Amino acid sequence: MARHLYSCPLRWSDMDAFGHVNNVVFIRYLEEARIDFMFRLAPGEGSASFTGGSVVARHEIDYLRPLVHRHAPVTVETWVTRIGAASMTVAYEVKDEDQVYARASTVVVPFDFSAGRPRRITDEERSVLELYREGDGPADGNGGRPATKGAVAA
Repeated sequence: MARHLYSCPLRWSDMDAFGHVNNVVFIRYLEEARIDFMFRLAPGEGSASFTGGSVVARHEIDYLRPLVHRHAPVTVETWVTRIGAASMTVAYEVKDEDQVYARASTVVVPFDFSAGRPRRITDEERSVLELYREGDGPADGNGGRPATKGAVAA
């Protein structure tokens, strides 16, 4: 099992009046990490895997401690906790070497925009996602939760 690592810069506009990253901005960080993750999974020219669209069906976030303004980026670790027929659950930790600031999960649904409906995960996509899966799959006994203590599930 592997985790995707994304180095996410903190921008001045991410801060609220109290000098810490606003809770809504964390969703933007998760999105940036997830997009980076999915584009890196794409097998390349000639394959249709991961080339269509996807939609977010659900987000859950546990905010563990404030992330205050600084110049160093945070790391967003991303991995897969559940792979279903037509959805997957992606888990995250927003962290640095010393602390975890948030744990989250997102249910992502592959979507065929030309047909206007969800589509199934292909065998090729499933085999690539399996490389990043942590847990026992759809019936992992943990409700699709990230395998880290205190994480939330979709």
